[in-house]
Amino acid sequence: MSKNIFDLDPERLATTDEFGNRVYLYPEDVKGVWKTRRKIFYWCLIVFYLVLPWFYINGKPALMINIFAREFTVLGSTLHGVEPILFFLILASGLFFIAFITSLFGRVWCGWACPQTVFISTIFMKVETLIEGKARQRRELDKAPLSLNKILRKSLKWLVFTAMSLHIAHTFVGYFIGPRELFYITMNAPSENLGIFIATMIATTVVLLDFGWFREQFCIIACPYGRMQSVAMDENSLVVAYDVKRGEPRRAETVDRANEGDCINCYNCVKVCPTGIDIRRGTQLECIACTQCIDACDDIMTKLKKPKGLIRYSSENEMNGKKRKMITPRSIVYIVISLFFVSSFIYFLNASTHLHLVFIRGKVPFQVIESGRTVVNQFTLKISHQGIQQFHANFSVKEPELKNSISIVTPAHPTVIHTPDKKIVVFFKFDPSILVLGSKKITIEVFDELTKHVVASEEVVLVGPTH
Repeated sequence: MSKNIFDLDPERLATTDEFGNRVYLYPEDVKGVWKTRRKIFYWCLIVFYLVLPWFYINGKPALMINIFAREFTVLGSTLHGVEPILFFLILASGLFFIAFITSLFGRVWCGWACPQTVFISTIFMKVETLIEGKARQRRELDKAPLSLNKILRKSLKWLVFTAMSLHIAHTFVGYFIGPRELFYITMNAPSENLGIFIATMIATTVVLLDFGWFREQFCIIACPYGRMQSVAMDENSLVVAYDVKRGEPRRAETVDRANEGDCINCYNCVKVCPTGIDIRRGTQLECIACTQCIDACDDIMTKLKKPKGLIRYSSENEMNGKKRKMITPRSIVYIVISLFFVSSFIYFLNASTHLHLVFIRGKVPFQVIESGRTVVNQFTLKISHQGIQQFHANFSVKEPELKNSISIVTPAHPTVIHTPDKKIVVFFKFDPSILVLGSKKITIEVFDELTKHVVASEEVVLVGPTH
């Protein structure tokens, strides 16, 4: 039997017992250089997350993904009816960029920017400590029998957790419909906007259970990034590492003091770990590179008047006395693929801001009027484009020899296009003599009076009598 509760079993996770039941963690707080840096960075991210959607540019939120209206807004620019390929390209580029960052700096995302880590460390853990006490007090409270004190503390904690989760979830939903719109919606009865209400309550429940209860289990069990890191990282990747050569053999009853390393086996690095690992066992999938163990170990080394850095940011090569290569073939491949997807995204995005024309033939293919001297073709024209640019469009036939033989009739002249999708009815009147075997393919150009340029063109097949 282990003599120290922090001496972890080598055969199983610290968060499970021998029967597979969950073991709750009570990570202790720590002070240090890295903790201060992360605290500043975390609060910057939280403020950015909570404030960004409230900034309006050109009458729209700075960032909004309105799924219901098929509208994507970023820094004043709006895209409508975003094509699926754009989402695929931005997601793919982001995935490979994260792989590139991981190949250089390991799990820096998990420890420094993941919302899970940021909100739990900065807000939820602080509230829990304020209400239930420090790590040892929380452990004793959970083990204590049910009492009025325990009920009150637990109830107050979850009440505050719920209030914070509601705020975080409402901000999240605000990114999809706009925070001002959401604020006015919340002033009405839930039944008036039942879909949004249900979505917000689901988001609140997920945040509450994840940040308040599931916590490190998500990082260990559910997060796909933890699995991806083993593929993206190599011996040159920066990780939180324990210096085995300097620390071993660690202090123990069986080790002579004259031969022991710098590690005094105080378990402080284990006590502060939010995922319950012993960093001295090497790089592990559960490590989120939060640097808690670095600060804890540096504090002990300072007290022992020994150099800091027994646990530090390093790479496997550096730990083995080799030189670390900052850029490797692996990282080059990742960044090249990421840039390819980014370039493709920019290309398709630029193409999507142009006018797109779709001519849909009417139910009656053609009509003959004026005693056979004129043929009429009716079309429904669908005009679509991204962005907020406005067009004053006139339509004309591109072929010079047909310009005087074909008349294009539209509801307005020019046709003002200021919405992402517009439908108009277009009539083509022409002399049947232009037809060849009952049809004629022509090209229609759209001329913008504002820019004095042709902004779109599309082929149309006119039909009529074959004799």
